[in-house]
Amino acid sequence: MMITQIKTYYLSALMTICFSTFTIAQQGTVVVNEDPSIPKLLEIKKDINKDDNNSDRYKIQIYSGSVGKAENNKSNFDNSIGVWKSQLTFESPNYKVWVGNFRTRLEAERALLDVQKKFKDAFIFKPKKD
Repeated sequence: MMITQIKTYYLSALMTICFSTFTIAQQGTVVVNEDPSIPKLLEIKKDINKDDNNSDRYKIQIYSGSVGKAENNKSNFDNSIGVWKSQLTFESPNYKVWVGNFRTRLEAERALLDVQKKFKDAFIFKPKKD
């Protein structure tokens, strides 16, 4: 019985090797018909996404107060965490340090966990559109 199992194993292995080496692949070409205005629309979309004022994204605020402390906090963030872009903004009467440009709330919350290790008062918000 053992010899029969061994013969079956070798025969199946031999057949697998033979059939897998004699396969024939298909060849073809792909033609994409695209509206000529699509690349232009993609460029417009990229420009809109670059502009922070027009985007519908989330940010993390790590500081609000005087200009000196705001610059200090921005520098501390850039030197310690620095994974996301930080920016210094002015909303009368305070200077604010904002971090990131997150597409989803979930993405912002994940980043907030890292940011709050160093900046305990950090929070998520959506900037007002002009």
